[in-house]
Amino acid sequence: RRAQAVCVPAIHLHVTAATMQVSQKDFEKAQEQLKRLKKDPGNEAKLKLYALFKQATEGPCNSPKPGMLDFVKKAKWEAWNSLGNLSQDNARQKYTELVSSLVSAESAGQNTEEGSHGGYETILVTTKNNITKITFNRPDRKNAINHKMYREIMKALEEAGKDDSTIAVITGKGDYYSSGNDLNNFTNVQPGETGKMAEDGAVLLREFVGHFIDFPKPLIAVVNGPAIGICVTVLALCDIVYASDRATFHCPFSQLGQSPEGCSSYLFPKIMGAAKANEFLIFNKKLTAAEACAQGLVTEVFPERTFQKEVWARLEAYASLPKNSLAVSKQLLRSTEKEKLHAVNSKECEVLKERWLSDEAINAIATFFQKKSKL
Repeated sequence: RRAQAVCVPAIHLHVTAATMQVSQKDFEKAQEQLKRLKKDPGNEAKLKLYALFKQATEGPCNSPKPGMLDFVKKAKWEAWNSLGNLSQDNARQKYTELVSSLVSAESAGQNTEEGSHGGYETILVTTKNNITKITFNRPDRKNAINHKMYREIMKALEEAGKDDSTIAVITGKGDYYSSGNDLNNFTNVQPGETGKMAEDGAVLLREFVGHFIDFPKPLIAVVNGPAIGICVTVLALCDIVYASDRATFHCPFSQLGQSPEGCSSYLFPKIMGAAKANEFLIFNKKLTAAEACAQGLVTEVFPERTFQKEVWARLEAYASLPKNSLAVSKQLLRSTEKEKLHAVNSKECEVLKERWLSDEAINAIATFFQKKSKL
């Protein structure tokens, strides 16, 4: 999202030399604090920080606008340019305030929850009351899944499959369940490396979906908000899907010049029927929670105000059931389809690899970033 233009007041306040000196000192301190942040603040915050730093040190944007396909430089230029004639003093102040808010947010997030698992940056993993909960934890990016997050979710599923918990639950932190694949995964690709990007991406996706296919215990999705793309398609590989009534479900594959994944090309027609699956997967129809439930993708929908209370009470009751019995029952239900699902997953990833290298997909993603930068 493009950084919003900053409104600069017309009133000019007198600033003493002592105040300016303190401001510069605070500005330098903020730069050091930023380096010590352990968690990536997200692209939106980084763009704001970049723009404010440039404005504070060089003044208004004076460099030529980069080319349309140079996504990263173009986004940086637009963020800086949007600050207009904001004074260097005000830019220093806003930069310092933004860093301070990021530091405070990170400090607050370091209060570990009971039963929490360490070693993760993009997700939160806790085990309590026989439930291992995996929470997408990039709320500033609408829980978009970058490469690191893909790998951390796989690691968490591997550990949850072997620990003493009875069931595993996947949910999202913040307003979104997940906005799907982080399209920044497609940027910063060096010339001549697009083939490797597509190959590596297909391997990563195949392994990711494979972890859902092979997960040995009951796996429940608790969809707390909008869900897009890959996080929607793998819902069919979960055993139960509970959704808030504010959740929506959307797979804009055609819009981005891509194709279905997560075994959805096979499972969604079985679940929804061919006509409904075609409308959803080919023509990008967005479903409400009620519609997704009526079409069989969602198990049950709960009112937002009681969603968490009702769902977790039910999940705790499920987790008190005999663990081995649940696992054996799941394996019986999944065993007849497992080989077919892995074959479908491999085929979908091969097709996607070709799509990612196509001019159509490259142009569609470029158009997406263009529109996004104008929001």
